[in-house]
Amino acid sequence: MGIHTLLCRHRVAATFASLAALLSFGPAQADEVQVAVAANFTAPIQAIAADFKKDTGHTLVAAYGATGQFYAQIKNGAPFEVFLSADDTTPQKLENEGASIKGSRFTYAVGTLALWSSKAGYVDVNGEVLKKNAFRHLSVASPKTAPYGLAAAQVLAKLGLTEQVKDKIVEGQNITQAYQFVSTGNAELGFVALSQIYKDGKVSSGSAWIVPGQMHEPIKQDAVILNTGKDNPAAQALVDYLKGPKAAAIIKSYGYQL
Repeated sequence: MGIHTLLCRHRVAATFASLAALLSFGPAQADEVQVAVAANFTAPIQAIAADFKKDTGHTLVAAYGATGQFYAQIKNGAPFEVFLSADDTTPQKLENEGASIKGSRFTYAVGTLALWSSKAGYVDVNGEVLKKNAFRHLSVASPKTAPYGLAAAQVLAKLGLTEQVKDKIVEGQNITQAYQFVSTGNAELGFVALSQIYKDGKVSSGSAWIVPGQMHEPIKQDAVILNTGKDNPAAQALVDYLKGPKAAAIIKSYGYQL
């Protein structure tokens, strides 16, 4: 066999080796991350997910629900790798219990509560409709599992209306269900996350009272990398992305504070 033939074969082998390296390293850098997302953050995370994939190559696979229910699922071995909670106490609890990566927890958004009706003009900008008590049903997320439901209960208590409206409350398992009760007309009004009815600086439909933050405990929403996401680069990439300017702009556009 001549030297020329050996050199050609060597070059071909080297080329195939380079291609194999590209094929093996390229896709390996684009991973999926399984994320448990508080229901109130559904619309923002869907918008963020598109940019996240475009900018990093990683795919965000989300499940939506109530924070308390996610806590139970995580403790029972659900394969979530990142948890975007609707409060700051549940991620802290998971960290204290050794279920998450220490140092990964941070506040990704501060939520705003709103009293909303799908009917234009039904809810006044100061929430006086609550005191008039002329409605038949008031939709509220469960205070036991949903931080926005707890905030709603605190507002009613502060206004001295807990007893007056207790027989009119329609309770949803999470904030999505509370919103659905109002949007379908099963309740004339209800407490929802502002993010569900707000886009680009205004309430997108119906009428609403944006509840002042001092009327309830701050709705600090924390994110954390769970133990299952420890070795997944997409989990850390998502947390880093949520702290970046693109995600921040989207989060603010839905009425959250940072």
